[in-house]
Amino acid sequence: MKAHPAFGDSLIAGLLLIFDMGVGVSAFDRGVSFSAFLAVTLLMLGPLPFRRYHPLGSAYLILAGAFLQLFTHGGNEGVPVRMSDFALAIALYTLVAYTGRKAALVYSGWLLAGTLLWAIFQIGEIQAVFLAFMVFVIFGFSWAMGEFVGARRAYHSELEQRLKLLETERDQQAKLAVGEERSRIARELHDVVAHAVSVMIVHADGAAYTIRSQPEVAENAVRTIAQTGRLALTEMRRLLGVLRSEDAETQWAPQPDVRGVVELAENTRAAGVPVRLEITGDVDDLPAGVGLSIYRIVQEALTNTIKHAGAGTTALVRLARTQEELRLEVIDNGFGTPHDVVKVSGGNGLIGMRERTAVLGGEFEAGPNPGGGWRVRATFPLAA
Repeated sequence: MKAHPAFGDSLIAGLLLIFDMGVGVSAFDRGVSFSAFLAVTLLMLGPLPFRRYHPLGSAYLILAGAFLQLFTHGGNEGVPVRMSDFALAIALYTLVAYTGRKAALVYSGWLLAGTLLWAIFQIGEIQAVFLAFMVFVIFGFSWAMGEFVGARRAYHSELEQRLKLLETERDQQAKLAVGEERSRIARELHDVVAHAVSVMIVHADGAAYTIRSQPEVAENAVRTIAQTGRLALTEMRRLLGVLRSEDAETQWAPQPDVRGVVELAENTRAAGVPVRLEITGDVDDLPAGVGLSIYRIVQEALTNTIKHAGAGTTALVRLARTQEELRLEVIDNGFGTPHDVVKVSGGNGLIGMRERTAVLGGEFEAGPNPGGGWRVRATFPLAA
């Protein structure tokens, strides 16, 4: 019915038509014209299937049928009340719910005039008082129902508009967060490469001065240049596809790496959250971009633990390196999780961690821990 309202309205019109024709059978024997009766019935019930799409036009067609009814009945011996008259109440309800009070008030004035004429010319004085009272009760109920349904429709319409606006704002905030994070990643990777180039220049100058007097020192400097150049070339390749904003300030200092994770753990302990650090394999010579991303992910994850995990929480930071990849895992056992933050603020912290991992070709996962708390996982490929 909700998906096809015209079908439901057609059923209502059909039922009223059946009952109306049943009442008309007895009236035909008393001299009521069948063609006139049928014309009024069709004029009053025919617009019902279209009342939601054309409420004003349908209402006045029904009203025209009601006025025509005054001149086609046979007085007291005719049909003073018929089932198709309920179409007037349905039309009033439709105007209040779908059009507004102004149009409904004008229509109510016409209904009042028509009801008075009907009471005076069609029925007796005693019946007129009772039936007119019943008619006004029905119209009043129709108005009240129209107000209720109209208010609900307006509320749902406003709610839908707000939800669409919130979805649009959320999408825009997510896009802005991704763009800002990519810009920040690009700046940080740029700083790493710039630092490597600076080191190469210093060693190249040193090798030039010592190549004759101290060939061993010059040889070591050249090896350092080659190694640093390879690392810088790797980072430049990783930088491709990441846009950097033009107004970013350049910093010529190297960024934190994996060795800073130890300090992060100590700072978190000082903040009141016990942190256990497990490192498997050699992580001192990781590519600078990977080391920087690991540091930032651990920093964000432990910050979320401090802010949202609650009292009595402990955390575990696990780093495991193999020849092919580096696995990072940060787990806490708190009762609050960053999932709540994602619902409220859009989760820019998680977006940033995911973007950092994706830029380096890795995989990122964050969500509730099966044993309770929150878990962050990131995997970085280390292939040459």
